[in-house]
Amino acid sequence: MHHDEIRSSHISHLSWGRMEVDGVGVGKDFKLWPGGGRGWDWRETGMHHVPGIQPADVKELLDNGSQIIVLSRGMLLMLRTCQETLDLLEGRHITVHIEETKRAAEIYNGLVSRGEAVGGLFHSTC
Repeated sequence: MHHDEIRSSHISHLSWGRMEVDGVGVGKDFKLWPGGGRGWDWRETGMHHVPGIQPADVKELLDNGSQIIVLSRGMLLMLRTCQETLDLLEGRHITVHIEETKRAAEIYNGLVSRGEAVGGLFHSTC
């Protein structure tokens, strides 16, 4: 199946501590990719605001066909991204956008509307 046949889910609502994602559900933090997504449980990879998003956190997005990745920094820009994560994505020629969560959701939704194979990690609090 071609990536353009599998659409990424649209973020329909975002506020402090709450997101709604079409076809995925309601929750606080999400991992999204072409064709689906799920809640993002930081405990799975032992992630914390610092040093931030680890290579293991983006692996599922890559495994599910994301060709562009949007990483949120949280509403108060507290969430960082490890250099190793950036190196991994650069090595795979993946375009990355790192923004405050509301801006990240706008960029992500714009890419979804264009039919891009976009994935993202979204943190809806600090």
